[in-house]
Amino acid sequence: MDDYIEEEDLNTRFSGATVTRILAQVAPHWKMVVGFLALVVMITISDSIFTYFGKQLVDDAIIPQNPDALRSILTNYALLSIVSAAIVFGFIYITALLGEKVRYDLRRKLFTHLQRLSFSYFDKTPVGWIMSRVTSDTERIADLVTWGLLDITWGVTSLIVAAVFMLSINWQLAILVMLTIPVLIAVAVYFRRLILIQFREVRRINSRITGAYNENIQGVRVTKSLAREELDLRDFQGLTGLMFDASYRANVLSALFLPAVQIISAVGVALVIWYGGILALQGMTTVGQIQAFIGYVTFMIWPVQEMARVFAQMQQSIASGERVFSLLDAVPSVQDKPDSLETARLDGDILFDDVTFYYEKDKPVLDNFNLRVRPGETIALVGPTGGGKSTIVNMLCRFYEPKEGRVMFGDHDYTDLTQHAIQSRIGMVLQTPHLFSGTIRDNLRYGRLDATDDELVDAARLAGAHDFIVTLENGYDEQVGEGGSKLSVGQKQLISLARAILADPDIFIMDEATSSVDTLTEALIQRGMEAMMEGRTSFVIAHRLSTIRRASRILVIEAGKIAEMGTHAELIRAGGHYYNLYTRQFRREREVALGI
Repeated sequence: MDDYIEEEDLNTRFSGATVTRILAQVAPHWKMVVGFLALVVMITISDSIFTYFGKQLVDDAIIPQNPDALRSILTNYALLSIVSAAIVFGFIYITALLGEKVRYDLRRKLFTHLQRLSFSYFDKTPVGWIMSRVTSDTERIADLVTWGLLDITWGVTSLIVAAVFMLSINWQLAILVMLTIPVLIAVAVYFRRLILIQFREVRRINSRITGAYNENIQGVRVTKSLAREELDLRDFQGLTGLMFDASYRANVLSALFLPAVQIISAVGVALVIWYGGILALQGMTTVGQIQAFIGYVTFMIWPVQEMARVFAQMQQSIASGERVFSLLDAVPSVQDKPDSLETARLDGDILFDDVTFYYEKDKPVLDNFNLRVRPGETIALVGPTGGGKSTIVNMLCRFYEPKEGRVMFGDHDYTDLTQHAIQSRIGMVLQTPHLFSGTIRDNLRYGRLDATDDELVDAARLAGAHDFIVTLENGYDEQVGEGGSKLSVGQKQLISLARAILADPDIFIMDEATSSVDTLTEALIQRGMEAMMEGRTSFVIAHRLSTIRRASRILVIEAGKIAEMGTHAELIRAGGHYYNLYTRQFRREREVALGI
């Protein structure tokens, strides 16, 4: 997991290439970007005009006691308020819509790319890491290119427009005020950086606390059985103490930030009042101008703070962008050739020709593995865990490709076929069946959406699933829950088998499909398997050896090689590895049955 640490990395550096790629996410929607940026500039100018109205109100209406000027200013103020309200609605609406489009685009790209990635990627990448890329990281990227871009545009425009108005009113006072802006920016950036570091530390400790919660809740039985409550409580108190200290430091810095900005702003206002008063006494400025300057100083405070916040959060968004783009840049280890063939049927004549495969260079899982399978044969694979049984069927499905050697379907090297041509014609039932949220009917049709209701029922009958399905309240329209949580393991396995039957594959694979079910369900699955395998080339990875006695050939796989091969009767007579495995398992089953 160390390769996938996220916000806990406190030293994320600015990456121009990543920022460019992040900004490129809005390129397809450039018209919306131009629209909301134009509206932001307009609202900034509008706000500056409101402040200028204050000067006019004092200098042109109140001091000279001019009611006509007062009515004119108030009318203009009302009209500008209506226009400003419309502009605010426009830029908020467009920005929010743009954010949703960017999120949609990114998540669609990620999901599409995930479908193309090979099994090897998911073997080494935690699911939580992938989920975080698709959810929180895309959220941060979308926020940066919408609200973040909006805040930066608003801040920069506010400073520029305020400076233009101040220079047009009184350039001497304007220069005096501008001297405070660099100090204001420096303080804001400094505090935001410190606050960001502390809040990242808070999140890092919070992740550890969440992990401790999860472990203690899941392992509560072990905790109580070993009387570890007091020790675990002390460990947890240590974590919460670290959390308190980090949160305290973050909150102290947050509390100091605004007063520091206000003090600098107050200094700017004081300079305006002091020097403006001198100029007013000399007749070189007016009371309205001084009031306007005070308004513009206040007007500049929030943009500076917002820009400091955005630039601090930009580091997080850049880190999110790097993680998202690392996923998008991941290259599938298994890829179709440009001229790959798409066949309607898959030849059941299969050849493994000197196949060598490894996950780690010096640890071969299959070592010069050779096997010829004739159409219609049922090949059973048995042997110790880690011997290479699952790797053989994963290789057959082209989830992985040989490092050396080749796999043939009939006359075709299977790398000359598309992955879809192979995987769409292979039916697989796994040891741990997986169902998707929805109804039983939806799950049965998962591999063949055009199947009729009659075909669906026929497949369920053949698999032995129909009898229990019709006893459910909603029958085939019963909701299975997330991952099939509302059904038993045996029921899920029967539905999984019926799903494979409905897909009508050319090659059938059973990967220890009966190892987690009771004897009655095993018998149902066994009957369904036999019906399914009739006339098809099939591979069965067996835990219970009693289920494979009718196999055409049984292969004992050890250390990536075939240790023994033959029919059940031949291997029993040979008295070798298979005989020892079978007799030990048969003895255990008898002892369980007799209660010994």
